[in-house]
Amino acid sequence: MIFLYRLFLLFDWMIMKLPRGVRKGIFTALASLAHLLAASRNRIIRNNLTFAFGNTLDEEQKKAIETYCYRNLLLNFLQTMENRRNSAQELAHLITFENREMVDELLAQGKGVIFVSAHFGNWELGGAALSSLITPVSSIYKGFSNSAFDPYLLEARTHHRMTLAEKNGALKHVAKALRNGRSILLMIDQASNERYGVNTIFFGHETYHSSTAAGLSAKFSAPIVGVYITSEDEKHYTISFENPITVENSDESAIRNATQQQVNDLEKVIRTHPKLWFWCHKRWKGEYPSIYS
Repeated sequence: MIFLYRLFLLFDWMIMKLPRGVRKGIFTALASLAHLLAASRNRIIRNNLTFAFGNTLDEEQKKAIETYCYRNLLLNFLQTMENRRNSAQELAHLITFENREMVDELLAQGKGVIFVSAHFGNWELGGAALSSLITPVSSIYKGFSNSAFDPYLLEARTHHRMTLAEKNGALKHVAKALRNGRSILLMIDQASNERYGVNTIFFGHETYHSSTAAGLSAKFSAPIVGVYITSEDEKHYTISFENPITVENSDESAIRNATQQQVNDLEKVIRTHPKLWFWCHKRWKGEYPSIYS
């Protein structure tokens, strides 16, 4: 396993010696190859699209979204490699912020903000820019099956003022950050269950959604702000902040309502830019396993 990691570091060194356009060309070619070889994953994408949109997407639209899933994933991988080396100034040249004044006002109050986002667009660039250019954030990561690669991911993200905790036991980590007036970033789009989430409506279907952000907001009186990154040309990026969500108390209805608001914001941005979401994961596997049979 260590040998594989060292081989990857050699690949990383060679790739990063190339011009950015050449690097991108290599990774988009790899994405096209992955798309051709991943028939079972393609079915998951198609089944998710049908479940979410019904018959409102034609075959050409579905094909475009399916193809872009792989491109977007590989470009995020490339972004991780670049984030180990780039500077805040380089990030600033790529990013335009929408509704930043609202976030600055919240941060000026001296409390942490609970930023929520998704595996949407160039999320690696979005997280780095948020932490580097707006405010340092604490976040959660899931380690690789080969743990030898974990330091690489950690280096790429902590390079831009982000602090990280492994998924198991990470709630204490982010709670401590909020207690000390620091901000956190949570990815909220993955499948959840009754233990960790509440029942919501997502794309017209009942589904469990993580209630972690709402629970933390109620406990620490911290606002929840959705943050999503989009691009029309993969050269210039816009990071948009949703209006803040506040949770006045921790009773069941307040937590559910705040979580549903987050789901509504997430669904809105996915419907506006459907190709940018991570459709290749089994988002509804807990409640509707037949989708993936």
